[in-house]
Amino acid sequence: MSEVYANRRSRLRDHFNAAGTAAALVTRPANVRYLAAAAPRGAVLLLGGREDLLVCAIPPDERPFEGRPDEALRVHVLSAQGGDTAVTAADLARSQGADSLAVEEHHLTVARHRAIAAAAPALRLADIGGAVEQLRVVKDEEEISCLRIGAEIADQALGELLESILVGRTERHLALELERRLVDHGADGPAFPTSVATGPNSGRRGHRPTDRRVEEGDFLSVCLGATYRGYRCEIGRTFVIGTSPADWQIQLYDLVFSAQRAGREALAPGAAHRDVDRAARQVLDSAGYAEALPPLTGHGVGLEIDEDPQLAPAAMGKLDACVPVTVEPGVHLPGRGGVRIDDTLVVRPEADGGPELLTITTKELLAL
Repeated sequence: MSEVYANRRSRLRDHFNAAGTAAALVTRPANVRYLAAAAPRGAVLLLGGREDLLVCAIPPDERPFEGRPDEALRVHVLSAQGGDTAVTAADLARSQGADSLAVEEHHLTVARHRAIAAAAPALRLADIGGAVEQLRVVKDEEEISCLRIGAEIADQALGELLESILVGRTERHLALELERRLVDHGADGPAFPTSVATGPNSGRRGHRPTDRRVEEGDFLSVCLGATYRGYRCEIGRTFVIGTSPADWQIQLYDLVFSAQRAGREALAPGAAHRDVDRAARQVLDSAGYAEALPPLTGHGVGLEIDEDPQLAPAAMGKLDACVPVTVEPGVHLPGRGGVRIDDTLVVRPEADGGPELLTITTKELLAL
């Protein structure tokens, strides 16, 4: 695996060297982990002229959710508590003879940027932009394997919840139980705060669970995700509680299901991001729900739960193979509730069977 991380760092080095910069400082935790195999709290990565260093405030303790640093990297631990790893890394770059340093301006605070400039005034600071994020878009098979295992964990946790008694329990309690089950089945933790929404709350994107209790006849929408070895996936499903669905619930569910299927079927290498969004959105738009739609149909996942690409109306770019994305259309009707259906898939060419579905919990409208 060390070769994988060395190759990633080499690709980044080619990028900033081509821009005329001698060294680079990576501070965004997900980017540090991508390049160094681990991201201890507060750690930064220096790609120096002579040596690459993982600069840490304290020695790494190899906790599973932080990862184990690449053995090919030397770890530099601050000599005193309270120091700034980024400032120390900039000084180390200067000591290696660098005259310029590319930094992640989109992640650094203004105060930290100024501290780096003050500590190493001889260094010319440049912006590396989203170079690492772009490297992260296409996943290798080891990364996809981590996402696949995370999806299996999320499916298992959700499946167990559906076998339990739900009526009378609160959204908050159900969300906490799901997160406990994720950890019980081997997840590092939830990929994001679990959303459980009932009745008039159902179908609302990013709903924070409340003390509202599940009632018979409710729509129940659940969105959860597992983190496994740092990689995050998500799944969302909607069910009806305790009785046969009403006609309006069946009609709305079938419509969102059709939109989600259209989005999934549009996933292919070379497909425009906006076209995937359009495929799902036009199904709902043509049924008169334009005002009830979320701003995007899906997004990339990986070391963060919301990565590039964005599957949205104004999104630029085209999909590549081996890019994991969500397809998650939904409709929320104020005062009534709604439906969300969310899957994590990997873009694959038709010759390889088309999009690989990672989250496999049934999308049939179940009455629980």
